[in-house]
Amino acid sequence: MPEEEKTPEQWRELLRATYDYPEEINDAPRRRRRRLRREHRHGERARTAEWIKAERRREPTTPAVALVVVAVILVAGALARFGPHWFSDDDDRASSVTATASPSPADDDDKAAGTASASPSASPSPSAAVDLSDPDTVAKEFTRHYLTRNPPVDDDHTAAVRRAAPWAMPALVENLANSSDPAWDKLVSQGGVSTVTAVTAKPPAESLRLPPDTPLRKWRTVTATVHVAGYTDDTQRTTLQTELTNTGDGWHVSRILGV
Repeated sequence: MPEEEKTPEQWRELLRATYDYPEEINDAPRRRRRRLRREHRHGERARTAEWIKAERRREPTTPAVALVVVAVILVAGALARFGPHWFSDDDDRASSVTATASPSPADDDDKAAGTASASPSASPSPSAAVDLSDPDTVAKEFTRHYLTRNPPVDDDHTAAVRRAAPWAMPALVENLANSSDPAWDKLVSQGGVSTVTAVTAKPPAESLRLPPDTPLRKWRTVTATVHVAGYTDDTQRTTLQTELTNTGDGWHVSRILGV
C-alpha cells in the first residue's frame, strides 16, 4: 500500500528536531567541540534535505505541503548561516577568553599533531615554560601572538587575544576581547592572513613623556613587521606602546596606549 501522505504538522516537526551529538564530540576538548558540533549539524541538515527530497518524489504535492516544504528549505538555510550561535552551549561561551600562562590540553593536542608551527590558523600557543622574566621578551611575544591572525579559521578577533593571553594581565585580556578591533575588520575586508615576521622592543621616546621605569612597571615601544597575504600581498609596520607590570611571578603586559 502507498505510504500515507504526511500532514503539514508532521512536516513542521522536522523543524523542532534537536541534535544528538556523538559521544566523541561531547568528550572533545572545549576549543574543538564547537567546530565538531557545527560540522555535525551541517551534516545532519544535509541528510535531512536529501530525505525530504526523496519523500517529495514519492508523495503527491498539495498546495499546503508545498508551502511547508518551502518553509523547511528557508529555515534550513537560516540554520546553516546562524546555527552555530543558536546552538552553542555554555561551555563554548565560557571558553571564548582564557588568561593563563599554562597551555590547555587542546594546545598539547595541537602541538602533538604538528600544526602549531604550520600556519597562523593553528594557535601559536606558548610552551609550558613561558618566559616572563624579561619585560622586553614579554612585550615582543605578546605582540607577535596578538598580531598573528587568520580570519578564515579564527571565529573572531578573540582568537588572537587568547593566543597572547599568557603574556598579558587578565584585565587587559578581558578588555581586548570585549572591545571591537578595527584592525581585524580591515584584515577581514582584505581577505587577508597576517603573520609577524619581525618584532623589536625598546624604551619609549622621551617625547611621549611616559613615566620612568620602576622595578614594578616599565614601558616599551614594540614595533612589528607584519606580512599580510590576501587579495593583495602587503607588508606593514605596527607599533604598540605597551605598559608592563611585575606581578611577582613575572612581567605581564598590563596596558596598551589607545586600547
